[in-house]
Amino acid sequence: MATGEPVGRRAFVAGAGAAALFAGAGPAEAAAPLEGTLPDFHPLLKDELRFPLAWGTSPIRDFRAWRRAARAKVEEHLFVARDDTPYAPEFGERSTQGEGFTRELVTFSLSRYGRVRGALLTPHGTGPFPAVLLLHDHGARFDIGKEKLVRPWSDGSRLPSAQAWADRYFDGRFVGDELARRGYVVLAVDALGWGDRGPVAYEEQQALAANLYHLGSSLAGLMAREDVRAAGFLAGLDRVDRRRVAALGFSMGAFRAWQTAALSDDIAATVSVCWMTGLKEVMVPGDNILRGQSSYYMLHPGLARHLDFPDVASIGAPKPMFFLNGGLDPLFPADGVRVAHDKLRAVWRSRRAEERLRLRTWPDLGHVFTAPQQDEVFDWLDSVL
Repeated sequence: MATGEPVGRRAFVAGAGAAALFAGAGPAEAAAPLEGTLPDFHPLLKDELRFPLAWGTSPIRDFRAWRRAARAKVEEHLFVARDDTPYAPEFGERSTQGEGFTRELVTFSLSRYGRVRGALLTPHGTGPFPAVLLLHDHGARFDIGKEKLVRPWSDGSRLPSAQAWADRYFDGRFVGDELARRGYVVLAVDALGWGDRGPVAYEEQQALAANLYHLGSSLAGLMAREDVRAAGFLAGLDRVDRRRVAALGFSMGAFRAWQTAALSDDIAATVSVCWMTGLKEVMVPGDNILRGQSSYYMLHPGLARHLDFPDVASIGAPKPMFFLNGGLDPLFPADGVRVAHDKLRAVWRSRRAEERLRLRTWPDLGHVFTAPQQDEVFDWLDSVL
């Protein structure tokens, strides 16, 4: 789900309306088109989505067995194989001192398809330290990725864009720098299409996703596998206490955070800011998710026949997880957030671990991660890590 500029909507006439047109009937006789490229039979498709593998609905009653089965089902729909390529990191490129931490660029093999360059922040002092994998948003802004969350130091040309992004969504703060000052090792890496691995143009996303499908792969699946690999790399650093690694993301990064927690045992806690909903509640005419394009980064074909978004996140239970939403967020209607929160609460309650789940809606805020919200999240991370 993107936060970028709207693209033109095209009406899609399907079912009886389309049949009438093809039979030679005039436009006045056709069924009324729907906005958002939804077919006119989409309510029937939604009714068929029962999420039969969800915890509590699935016939599997042992939670560990269910978690294995649900994770396997998600992995089956990634269309990207697991990857054990050695990371072979190169550290220290263009390092510099921050306020209480050291910045360095680290290059490593994120997958068998290539090496990437990540921003790595390390607190001063003696480790091992707790750590946070920071996962950047989408936002239809591709010239910066990791720089949305970590102040760029090695390429000054990216600082104006990065600062403008931080001003717009994070009250001028760079979330990664704030975490490093508080004693966390921080890793941020560009997803395919952003920063060092882009930029892709907004209108090219759909073709990129389609071409990966043609190649037997998946854009969303690749991002999911890479995020799990990044978590494993971070957890394996000598400076990191591998028992205390969290994933944190905003917007699309929030989706990535709970998805990584579901798929990786290296993640001990998760913060998801402004991306959680029930699927059916956003599959409605006019919703942002219907545009395609950006949605392909979060689309695993066929998975909705088995699991809803909160069902996937629940694979991470009973890890400590914090889901934060804005009550005025136009991308995530309140009913969708409520449905998702109810599902999440039921899972953690079934594990007698409800105190490990924090569900928070800031009623007067939209699609942002403000300084007060950040402070609340940082305090929560301190308490669980």
